[in-house]
Amino acid sequence: MDSWDILALDVEPHHPQVLRTDAEARVVVLNLPAGEALDDHQVHERAYIVIVEGDAEVGPVGSTERAGPGFVAHLDPNERHEVRATSDTRLVLFLAPWPGEGHPSQR
Repeated sequence: MDSWDILALDVEPHHPQVLRTDAEARVVVLNLPAGEALDDHQVHERAYIVIVEGDAEVGPVGSTERAGPGFVAHLDPNERHEVRATSDTRLVLFLAPWPGEGHPSQR
């Protein structure tokens, strides 16, 4: 078993930390400072976003929801979305399957 204490990890802003990568999924922790965002973007995989600490606006572009600790969102592959921190926010991003169809590493 692998396990992590997400709140205890030393994750610097702008330096996501990959916790695990295998054929089934990739798990990444991000530290997003207040006022910063993962602007309009998409990933090739299903994305599961879990807010661990802080507050953010999360969701499809143009229809985000307020998200605090315990919030979980699911986005379909290639669905455009954004995450905007309204306070310093720590989140876990699960991407599955890894890598998704069309990912540059698959070319």
